[in-house]
Amino acid sequence: MWQILRKKAEMPTADKALPGRAAPTFAVPAEHYVNHNRIMAPFPAGLEQAMFGLGCFWGAERMFWKIPGVYSTAVGYAAGLTPHPTYEEVCSGYTGHNEVVMVWFDPKKTSYEALLKVFWEGHDPTQGMRQGNDVGTQYRSGIYTFSPEQKAKAEASRAVFQKELARNRMGEITTEVIDAPTFFYAEDYHQQYLAKNPNGYCGLGGTGVSCPIGLGVAAE
Repeated sequence: MWQILRKKAEMPTADKALPGRAAPTFAVPAEHYVNHNRIMAPFPAGLEQAMFGLGCFWGAERMFWKIPGVYSTAVGYAAGLTPHPTYEEVCSGYTGHNEVVMVWFDPKKTSYEALLKVFWEGHDPTQGMRQGNDVGTQYRSGIYTFSPEQKAKAEASRAVFQKELARNRMGEITTEVIDAPTFFYAEDYHQQYLAKNPNGYCGLGGTGVSCPIGLGVAAE
């Protein structure tokens, strides 16, 4: 059992990764189950994108669709090696993908910093390839940025939150901050899962530490 868990918690090399496929094997609805906005292009003009990984994407997505100013959300797989993976393949540990939430938001109604605050406070970013009892590469903490400005804000927020964690005698942040990779939509049943299944599983839990980003606090 330990060897199985170890493999799931280590990124696969390119020669070990599953081959994937040239196109998806399943269809995804174009409409959000909760707010009925689009989750696939085309989108209204003026929206911006954000992408986060913070553990099981069922609970993670629910955090973001509730934010005022968020137009829509979708869950999927990113930052791995296998093109168009399935959920079973991602869970095997042999794709390298993370379970992520894509967020489309109106910058006139909310800010990227507001999304970062929800991200940091919504999970424990010090756990490496796991989140609580969920163990595997797909549960790692990650911020995937769409512009140099987003990357700068993400890195600054990481530095600020690390100071807060240190004050509370907590560990080092393991969150990866990289340019946004290709986003592969997850299967239909995963989209807005906890709205369709109100009593469904959610293993996410924060550290109890508040992130001051967006409150006039900047990293030194």
